[in-house]
Amino acid sequence: MTTLKSTPDADLPEAIGTYLARSGLHAPRALVLPLTGDASDRRYFRVRPRDADSFVLALHTAPFAFETLPFVNVAGLLARVPVPIPAILGHADDLGILALQDLGDMTLQAHLGAATPSEHTGLYRQAIGFIADIQRRGHELRSDRYVPYGIAFDVAKLTWELDFFVKHFVVAYCGAAITPADRTAIADECAAIVRELAGEARVLCHRDYHSRNLMWRDGQLFIIDFQDARMGPDTYDLASLLRDSYVDIIDEALDDYIAYFLALRGGTPSRDEAVEFRRRFDLMALQRNLKALGTFGYQTATRRNPVYIQYMPRTLHYARSNLAKYPRFAGLRELFGLYVPELRS
Repeated sequence: MTTLKSTPDADLPEAIGTYLARSGLHAPRALVLPLTGDASDRRYFRVRPRDADSFVLALHTAPFAFETLPFVNVAGLLARVPVPIPAILGHADDLGILALQDLGDMTLQAHLGAATPSEHTGLYRQAIGFIADIQRRGHELRSDRYVPYGIAFDVAKLTWELDFFVKHFVVAYCGAAITPADRTAIADECAAIVRELAGEARVLCHRDYHSRNLMWRDGQLFIIDFQDARMGPDTYDLASLLRDSYVDIIDEALDDYIAYFLALRGGTPSRDEAVEFRRRFDLMALQRNLKALGTFGYQTATRRNPVYIQYMPRTLHYARSNLAKYPRFAGLRELFGLYVPELRS
């Protein structure tokens, strides 16, 4: 996600200056604006030439080989779906720079603040339609040439994510001293969730599909930050979008959006099928929300970046609701409640 941060009154990284010089865009021919980035180590800069459209430079931490860059590989796959993504305009492998189409500063999260309720529905239906397209065409386009088909939300990955929550949110951020017995009990409860999710049929997933990774430009949503795409449950991207840490979605709207997604996949499911899908959706949402809390805790406690604290209450609410909704989580709810009061019912 890239939004305007400041004017270029600070020195630019040497790699950016070199790229602009090579392109004939060194000052005063172009204005360069640092942008805020995502939770990764990439840095972003908007370049505004005097006589051409602006574009964005993504500065990686090290040189890369363009042909093997995951972002480039996944972009090639998503372009064949097709879904709207930023165009790749150029690259400098030795500098670790990728030049991208400038999609502006308006994320779906930001645009929702100015949209009417009916516009909200249209925006989310558009975003849900992209998920359905990615899943359907992702199955048809499956090939070893694309990185996402070789990686998945398997037992190891899902276990790591829930361990990440315990380590960085429960322990590092909340300051909890978990007893050895409770650590074992929590691990056992989480293992049951992991086994079920890892055992589900897998589809192509964006992996971080939420309102800050959807950009609004010229009446169209664009998908960004897709370089970590992989195979996973069919509920993964939908749960990421509809149980998003950055946006409130009321229960009535949530039900309608899930029904819309199921209709896109092929008609109206039976009541039992709809109930089962919702159960799987809630399980996936719980895992996603706990992982998000781990990321927020890591950013706050380890990287000293407090911006994510504001999103913790909503995420905790979502997790608490799903823990309380299903009797199977009674033990986990009790365990988490000992160390994270906000997860108590």
